[in-house]
Amino acid sequence: MDKKIIAFDLDDTLAPSKSPLPAEVAQALRALLARTAVCVISGGQWGQFESQLLENLGADAEVLTNLHLMPTCGTRYYRFAEETWQPVYINDLPEGVRSNALEIIESTARELGLWESATWGPILEDRGSQITFSALGQAAPVEAKKAWDPTGEKKTSLRDALIPLLPELEVRSGGSTSVDVTAKGIDKAYGIKRVLEANGWSAEDLLFIGDRLDPAGNDYPVKAAGYETQAVSGWEETVEVINSLLAN
Repeated sequence: MDKKIIAFDLDDTLAPSKSPLPAEVAQALRALLARTAVCVISGGQWGQFESQLLENLGADAEVLTNLHLMPTCGTRYYRFAEETWQPVYINDLPEGVRSNALEIIESTARELGLWESATWGPILEDRGSQITFSALGQAAPVEAKKAWDPTGEKKTSLRDALIPLLPELEVRSGGSTSVDVTAKGIDKAYGIKRVLEANGWSAEDLLFIGDRLDPAGNDYPVKAAGYETQAVSGWEETVEVINSLLAN
């Protein structure tokens, strides 16, 4: 294994969407962390990293120092030090920008008939550095999300409608039923670039593993930026990839 850092998407790569890390993934990640640095990057907020990843990883403090966590596509960066998770940086949007975006997203979603009355939690989340529209709420079951927009047409229509309305911000597809709004130029490639710069690594030192590396996917910017990537179909294949890396 000639890489200094292995980076992963979270939802549908390390764990089912918004679900706890499977035991098999946790075991493989612990073994990988004992060997090399690991980065997890997602559009999700810090709380999602805690509930999905950290509460189910079962790693001790020694290997946690090898873990780099980047919520909201790397607009926040956390490292483990002195027995706690500490921010390396937090780049939040100004409050006025966030409140204006929230109003525009809601009104546009209502106009398009995409504002659902029955959801699993709030449709809109202010994550500080990112505003996220989740059509059925963050806690919606995976099957409900798949049924709501199986082709991705609904979230794409909202994204396309929002782009001219929020010209100063980046609007992109997020998870299966979500649209994310951030500062311009923010995507997973941005976060990967920041973690490499912060640690003195080069692009050749990194391998990124994700489930949405297709041109319409939210992992694609990493591939488009020229980083080495490995596509997986879900967490089961991720375990196979990690075990293969460890075997080498």
